[in-house]
Amino acid sequence: MKRMTQALAITLALFPAAQALAETTAIDVRKTNGCGCCLSWMNHLEENGFVPTGQDMFGGSLVRFKLDNGVPQRMVSCHTALIEGYVIEGHVPAADIRRLLDERPDAVGLAVPGMPYGSPGMGPEDDREAYDVFLIRKDGSTEVFSSYAEG
Repeated sequence: MKRMTQALAITLALFPAAQALAETTAIDVRKTNGCGCCLSWMNHLEENGFVPTGQDMFGGSLVRFKLDNGVPQRMVSCHTALIEGYVIEGHVPAADIRRLLDERPDAVGLAVPGMPYGSPGMGPEDDREAYDVFLIRKDGSTEVFSSYAEG
């Protein structure tokens, strides 16, 4: 009985670590070389349990990559990421990526077009401009997935 109690204690002690490990999710980020906001966004992802890897691409190749992966021209931002079959375009907050992965809609992915000030990687959140995160449907249409008020 004592051994069983010890085993249970060890299992419970390790549970948070196992849970944290399970919450880490790889994400492949395509960006241009030396883009500071892209690196800041990748840091935001890391701080929220993702494991980002970056791949630098030249401007024209990156634009082609975006279009080839279903990002409508009106939704384009500075970097594009791939995660579990979805495309993430621009400064999408980690919480919205988690929600996308939890809900698994039939969609291309998420986008924050442009580079809104105060979005992850683009300056302080408490001084942000209002912006929307869009769900990109497979037919190219979009709808608001979440909204962030001015900070």
